[in-house]
Amino acid sequence: MNSIKETHFTLPNQTAFYKGKVRDVYTIADKYLAMVVTDRISAFDVVLPEAIPFKGQVLNQIAAKFLSATADIVPNWVIAVPDPNVTIGRICEPFKVEMVIRGYLAGHAAREYAAGRRTVCGVNLPEGLKENDKLAEPIITPTTKASVGHDEDISREDILAKGIVSESDYIQLEAYTRALYQRGTEMADKQGLILVDTKYEFGKADGVIYLIDEIHTPDSSRYFYKEGYQERQQTGEPQKQLSKEFVRRWLIENGFQGKDGQTVPVMTPEKVASISERYIELYEQIIGETFVKPEAGNVLERVQNNVEEALSKL
Repeated sequence: MNSIKETHFTLPNQTAFYKGKVRDVYTIADKYLAMVVTDRISAFDVVLPEAIPFKGQVLNQIAAKFLSATADIVPNWVIAVPDPNVTIGRICEPFKVEMVIRGYLAGHAAREYAAGRRTVCGVNLPEGLKENDKLAEPIITPTTKASVGHDEDISREDILAKGIVSESDYIQLEAYTRALYQRGTEMADKQGLILVDTKYEFGKADGVIYLIDEIHTPDSSRYFYKEGYQERQQTGEPQKQLSKEFVRRWLIENGFQGKDGQTVPVMTPEKVASISERYIELYEQIIGETFVKPEAGNVLERVQNNVEEALSKL
């Protein structure tokens, strides 16, 4: 009973329910969202069969910490965090772009560069870069926010030309994105980490732009360990990463990449426990605090009681 695979609550004034890959989202009175971060885990766009104890708590509490620490930069959607696995906030109309910012040539941008492309999302990159090199300055490489399928790269020029975001709003989104990344970089540095790249999502309510969703978690961001970074770059070694890449590697080693006909490898209790321990390590490394497990008991009952109590105060 120490993991949350799914929830089926009927909450006071509930008007809608949405089940994502990891989150169960309850709409309350068409005004608030109660977001339960479950212990489901996805990779290669597939939800794996076993829930990972404490994973949801790790993601929810990292996001809560960083949202609180950046509230002086931009207002965010959060109203309350009544449970380790739950955030309650205001409903915003999301902008249909994700603001991806990169300080290093890694991941998707590195793959594009290796394929010979020197422009990513309308941003020109110089010759002579190696994978994981630090860029002269952080670049913003937006993606469209797809309701179905994968998000796609898009340039600032196309966003404005297609009217996806107004020019005045987009200028503000860019400014918020750079300021948030700078704050995240400073906080990561204190933990001996490098915030390589990350994404932010924004929405609007009553004419105000809010930061929404999670930020600076290992599911939405890439971190390198600062110690040894330069040496690894000079010798061409892979960088030591802090992300859920270890889950993807295990799946690949066991013949699964989400392709048709492939079967998810058996997740033994030992494997589930080891993934749980890694997520707790991620939390402690990123936040710099000891992870506190909740008291044993019926976790679903605890979550529902905490959400209902919080909603009664709104």
